[in-house]
Amino acid sequence: QVQLVESGGGLVQAGGSLRLSCAASGTIFRINAMGWYRQAPGKQRELVASITSGGSTNYADSVKGRFTISRDNAKNTVVLQMNSLKPEDTAVYYCNAAGARATVYGLPRDYWGQGTQVTVSS
Repeated sequence: QVQLVESGGGLVQAGGSLRLSCAASGTIFRINAMGWYRQAPGKQRELVASITSGGSTNYADSVKGRFTISRDNAKNTVVLQMNSLKPEDTAVYYCNAAGARATVYGLPRDYWGQGTQVTVSS
C-alpha cells in the first residue's frame, strides 16, 4: 500500500507562484510515473503534468511555460512549481502515482493523494 501526502496549496493573487509537493510512503519498489491532476468545480479531473521515472515530462497545454514538474526517485517525491498563476488555475490539485509496485514482482497500481486546494484571486 502506498500513501501520498500533498502540501503547498493555498491562496495566491494572479501572477503569483505556489509550490506543490507530494511524498509517497509505504512499501515501494518503483513508481512508473508521478503527476498532478486538478479538478475545478463542475469540471472533470484533468492532467496538469506528469513525469516518468526516467525524467520524461508531459504538460497540459494550458500550463506549458508556467508550471514545472520535478521528481526525486530516491525519495519518491514530486514537486510542481507553479508560476504566473491565473484565476483559471483554481482547483483542487491531486497527486498521482501511476504504476506503483511494492516489489519487483508486484502488480502495478495507481494511487491518489487527498487533494490540496489552490485558489488564485484576480
